[in-house]
Amino acid sequence: MLCLTGMLWATEVINSSLDHRLNIFGIYPRTLDGLPGVFFWPFLHGNIQHLMVNTTPFLVLGWFVALRGAKTFMQTSLLILLIAGLGVWLFGRSSYHLGASGMVFGYFGFLVARGIYERSMGALFIASLTLFYYGGFIVGILPAGGRISWETHLFGLIAGIIAARLIPLPNQEPPQI
Repeated sequence: MLCLTGMLWATEVINSSLDHRLNIFGIYPRTLDGLPGVFFWPFLHGNIQHLMVNTTPFLVLGWFVALRGAKTFMQTSLLILLIAGLGVWLFGRSSYHLGASGMVFGYFGFLVARGIYERSMGALFIASLTLFYYGGFIVGILPAGGRISWETHLFGLIAGIIAARLIPLPNQEPPQI
């Protein structure tokens, strides 16, 4: 998590020095030029304040996911990146979508859904902590004015729930689709 967070900050330092010209590599829906953004959106931010707001929940919720093991963390992160990115590319409004908040919502969705699917004391405890400390985030999936990409939040949440369902529970085979 520290390495990923370091990558977010290093990217922002470079992007900031370039007057945020790298933000054209965010997701721009339904355009071929915007399709590569499906892979880059979490690393790009509108400004330093945008990254600062995302850093703590990204670290905390990502760390909780990482406690399940490196393989689960990588699978979860990749599924959130791709599912949320494609969802925004297909259905988002015509604007650049970027920022790690979609990953945050994905980790949130994963942790809560995993508590429901797994029903172990540990998973339910983490899900409860997640809801207690970050449950207010859920309003972020509602359309709001301004430049906030509620679409990224919504599709991140959906992607996290899907990841919790697709990634096998401990000592279990993957679910059949």
